[in-house]
Amino acid sequence: MLQLLRGKKSSLFVKIVLGVIVIGFSFFGIESYFVANTNTNVAKVGGSAISEQEFTQRYNRAVQAELQRMRQQFGASVNASMFQTPEFKRRVLDDLVNERVLLETNDELGLVVPVQRLRDEIQKIPAFQNEGVFDKEQYRQVLQANGMSPQSFEDDMRKDIGRTLLPSQVVATTIATDAEVDAYLRLRDQRRDFRYARLDKPAAEQGEVKDEEIEAWYKQHQAEFMVPERVALEYVELDASKLEIDQMPDDSVLQERYEKAKSRYVTAEQRLASHILVKVGGKGAPEDQKAALAKAEEIEKQLKAGKDFATLAKQDSADLGSKNQGGDLGWLDRGTTEEAFENALFALGKGEVSQPVLTSEGYHIIELRDVRPGKTRSFDEVKPELLKEYADGERDRVYSDKAGRLTELTYQDPSTLETAAKELGLAVQKTELFPRTGGQGIAANPGVAKAAFSDGVLVQNNNSDPIELGPNHIAIVRIAEHKPATPKPLDEVRDTVRARIVAERESKQAKDRADALYAQLGKDKTLDTLAASDNLKVEEQKGIGRDAATLDSRLVSAVFSMPRPEQDKPSYRLVDLGGDNYALVQLTAVTDGDPSKLDAKTREAARNTLQQQASMSAAREFVEALRKATKVSISESKLQDQGP
Repeated sequence: MLQLLRGKKSSLFVKIVLGVIVIGFSFFGIESYFVANTNTNVAKVGGSAISEQEFTQRYNRAVQAELQRMRQQFGASVNASMFQTPEFKRRVLDDLVNERVLLETNDELGLVVPVQRLRDEIQKIPAFQNEGVFDKEQYRQVLQANGMSPQSFEDDMRKDIGRTLLPSQVVATTIATDAEVDAYLRLRDQRRDFRYARLDKPAAEQGEVKDEEIEAWYKQHQAEFMVPERVALEYVELDASKLEIDQMPDDSVLQERYEKAKSRYVTAEQRLASHILVKVGGKGAPEDQKAALAKAEEIEKQLKAGKDFATLAKQDSADLGSKNQGGDLGWLDRGTTEEAFENALFALGKGEVSQPVLTSEGYHIIELRDVRPGKTRSFDEVKPELLKEYADGERDRVYSDKAGRLTELTYQDPSTLETAAKELGLAVQKTELFPRTGGQGIAANPGVAKAAFSDGVLVQNNNSDPIELGPNHIAIVRIAEHKPATPKPLDEVRDTVRARIVAERESKQAKDRADALYAQLGKDKTLDTLAASDNLKVEEQKGIGRDAATLDSRLVSAVFSMPRPEQDKPSYRLVDLGGDNYALVQLTAVTDGDPSKLDAKTREAARNTLQQQASMSAAREFVEALRKATKVSISESKLQDQGP
């Protein structure tokens, strides 16, 4: 809202609106915008803050990731509204807080992400590769298509890598001892013998359900038989992509744009490089640097004597990322390496090798294998892009004007959309009735559903604030029809109520029977005598493992949670199998796995599993410890206000 007001700050209407706000007419709720400006932080971590914008961006990404994952599993019916919960928002914020704690700790310890590491990670991303090789031009195009610059993307990547620096060191130091591996294998390969009698759900009874019982049950559970509160909306929609542009520019206008932005159409010179890295050992003292330089100069002498560069790189380079490829760094252009490395590389002629070059990583010996000259695209080549950019710019300008005017008009008269629609040539459309969980069409948007049931729209009967449906795409809504929640008539649900009463009786009967039989086990009856007296079938299972696939998983899980049977004292358990079915279980024997019978490969796989579990736990505990040592304050009200 404020952005649109600022965009129209010369308007007489806006001056009036601001004046009204100042003298206290707050019943439209607009004053909340100004109150919010005093503090827009959702949380503060140590000396840095997490803003509402930062949280909202992360929240939206998390929602989209969860939607994509769940829609792959369950289809397109998954609605984003299921993620508008305090628990999900808290989970997103916790992740942000933990990341900020790690980054602040990095700063305190002086930890930084090496330039080479950042470059290597970016070049591994498939979206930036052409035929499996990093392509700088494709890198720029992909980022531009996603509204990002190389600098902002690299800053984000640096943060992503930075938050793993400390936890990765914790993970690397986690070990699993031989004793722990043996204990794990004894439990993993444990086998159990047991006997059980299944108590199937009793046959459905045909007992009478009296009308007064139905009425009493219906009144007690009336909340389960409600027609939810519903609304239908009137709305106007403004979408920049559907706006028509009256006039397109001639070539002279486009030529002028081309000349002003000519640098955009230049493909920078690229250089195909290899290197041999000699790291400075010890603590980086002067004598350590001298030793590293001496080694680098010795390698340089061998190259001058005719030794193959790739062979020496495989033999002597400390760069694990390029060593096995003979030091190959691929095509590089300016801005992707440290300044000293870049200056040396771009000073070489094709086929030349540099003297040792010092960077923060150590000494590099650089070989220039090939040069790809820069190129400037002609006006005719980029003319279609210029036309599109012009049209998009004009469309954005028209959209901005119309959006500002739409906002003014709908605030000027919050009781109708007709005035704004008539002036701007927009249609007033209407939705079908829908509940708080959303509906079809525009009502499927979580922001629309939230606005529809807000106090200002539903209770005060005002027009909504502009609701963002997408990039340069907004809607303003108001209530057209409101139907409060009402209970369904008893006659409509009578059969359902009767069935629920019968089902409850059957569930109680099954549970009471199972409890009564279980109470006799171990006292005056064994499983066999109980089975004989109640006509039950006893089944026996021997050597069953945790991964038994032919048995009910609930039965197996219960068996492995039972204590070992003591001598002359059987171990019994009543197991709920679901659907009002139960089982009486007797555990007869427990046989641990024998680690001595396993080969080295199996033991190593078990060790890896243990170490992975232990390392994840250790990393999590490490982050929790850092967080406890950091002052973290969270604005619960702002947290829950975030999201659509």
